[in-house]
Amino acid sequence: MRTQHRWLTFIFSALLLGATAQADIIAVGPGAFPSGAPVITFDGLATGTEVNGLTVNGVQFSYTVGGSPLNGAVQIDGGPGITNHINPPNIVSVGDNTGVLTVTLPSSVNLFGYGFAILSGSTVANATTISAFNGTTLLGSLSFSGAPDPGFTGGFAGIESTTTAFNRLQLTFNSSVASAFAVDNITFANTSAVPEPSTMLLGVLGLGALATLSARIRRS
Repeated sequence: MRTQHRWLTFIFSALLLGATAQADIIAVGPGAFPSGAPVITFDGLATGTEVNGLTVNGVQFSYTVGGSPLNGAVQIDGGPGITNHINPPNIVSVGDNTGVLTVTLPSSVNLFGYGFAILSGSTVANATTISAFNGTTLLGSLSFSGAPDPGFTGGFAGIESTTTAFNRLQLTFNSSVASAFAVDNITFANTSAVPEPSTMLLGVLGLGALATLSARIRRS
């Protein structure tokens, strides 16, 4: 009886740890993405296309400043020219660049990345920041430095979640240093079976059943 109780306690603890695990967001480079991963290049979109409310290949884009949607601030454009990670056309801020560019994916993934540039010519710490969400739940945030790439400051920003898949990203840029930003070559993929919140909920429900069973065994 005691052995059975110890095993139940062990299983209970393992489920509890799995149900309460937090996402681990780490930085990755372009090489982390499989060869078949989709890449959004914005080719074929007309210059001046509004980005707030834009949908490209099932990926939705929105732009907010102070929590309110803003049209006319971010559009498809030819700037800032070709860098190592930007090749027009791309997303460019042409107005208020202090806002949040939200990218909503058609399905949950564990990898996401993009090329970026900001209007600067020197190395900039925290040039861009990615915040990953599963629905409304924030899984974590990660900032990336930019360096001359070669003319404008920029680079590649990529993240991987090692525990929980995400389907929504919020991108921000260092507006205190640069007055404009550009985004291109957005890519994403799901390369591992990271758990969904529904799976974690089943684990939590299982905790209650195990607790009840354990209590009955103790009474007997």
